[in-house]
Amino acid sequence: MPGLLRRLGLFDAVMLVMGGIVGSGIFINPYVVAQQVHTPFLILGAWAAGGAVALAGAFVYAELAARRPDVGGQYAYLREAFHPSVAFVYGWVLLLVTQTGGMAAVAVTFSRYFLEITRAPVPEGAVAAAALALLTVINCFGVRAGSTVQSTLMILKIVAIAALVFAGFALIGPVPEPAALLDQPVSFSLLTAFGAAMTPVLFSYGGWQTSSFLTGEMKNPTHDLPRALLIGVIGVIVLYMSVTFVCLRALGADGLAATKTPASSVMRAALGERGASFIALGIAVSTLGFLSQGMLTAPRVYFAMARDGVFFKSVAWLDPRTSAPVVAIALQGAIAIVIALSGRYEQILNYVISVDFISFGMTGVALLIFRRRQPVSEGFRAPGHPFTTLFFVASSFAVVISTIAKYPSNSVIGLAILATGVPVYFLWRKT
Repeated sequence: MPGLLRRLGLFDAVMLVMGGIVGSGIFINPYVVAQQVHTPFLILGAWAAGGAVALAGAFVYAELAARRPDVGGQYAYLREAFHPSVAFVYGWVLLLVTQTGGMAAVAVTFSRYFLEITRAPVPEGAVAAAALALLTVINCFGVRAGSTVQSTLMILKIVAIAALVFAGFALIGPVPEPAALLDQPVSFSLLTAFGAAMTPVLFSYGGWQTSSFLTGEMKNPTHDLPRALLIGVIGVIVLYMSVTFVCLRALGADGLAATKTPASSVMRAALGERGASFIALGIAVSTLGFLSQGMLTAPRVYFAMARDGVFFKSVAWLDPRTSAPVVAIALQGAIAIVIALSGRYEQILNYVISVDFISFGMTGVALLIFRRRQPVSEGFRAPGHPFTTLFFVASSFAVVISTIAKYPSNSVIGLAILATGVPVYFLWRKT
């Protein structure tokens, strides 16, 4: 049976890791954090803490990549650590809600910035659908074509962020006077506020795990993917901390909390309306790059499911010319387009926040299981294990608990969608 072609190297993998994390969130979410905690120390502290969780997650996924360089990445880790049904449920939610709903939401964000820049008389949904369709077609030409587009867009993202940071440092006035570290005494209310600030931060840092889906198409996955995860996550931490620092320098903590478009506010202060237009273009490119990464990576999970015999056989079909899983790619693109046109993507995203972080926590537990089964292994080993792994697991489940407590009705719907995958799995196994 023909297989996927191994065409991706270390640079491609690093771009995939960074591209899976950096979307539009870093250009917008700093103001959400500033509304929860009100001093530069706490705001930067929240982004640093989020970076620590992301780095601990990178350690987990890096060792799992070295131990299990299988097609499907996280899907394969859950399958081998727990049970094929657990992996299927993960892929089921990924296809129906998490990945496609997220892509639909990002596609609509792209369309809004695209229309703001071009003033084209085109419906928002049509632009979102066209972007998803274009990226679907590009990725059907093979992993090399998809990766080249993804890497190019990621480089453009870095350029946009670097321009924002440079403008904030070089073109805006003197540094504000140092503020107090805390705006209130250390108390339970301060801790809950910091926890609320961490929620958008952790969402902004999420996405590194999708690079593991392409393990089967990397030239040397046991060597390159662990390195890419560490380089990519550290690179994103640097970018995120730099953007947050520049926003605080230019706007102050109160000014940051008062604007819903902090990146645009910084560039407008530095360069006027031309600066605001430039960063709008940068955000549009960033969202398009995030879409490109999702279109490239996630279909490999559906491909692996079909190869395991728990999904439509046709989804495992590879184009004989490009060795791309075109049916899996087209299926994901079609569902994302339907969700984007339906206008229900924001509601769907609210359903699956808790579900997404359940899979993160369980993947951390998977490493604990593999370490128990095989204490000694070659290749990368997570520094500080089991403490860093337990820190990642606890952080992931803390997000789940806080999300359920804050949005109980949405969380119940998300968990119900997840639960539907269990009977579907067993019905599929009987066919």
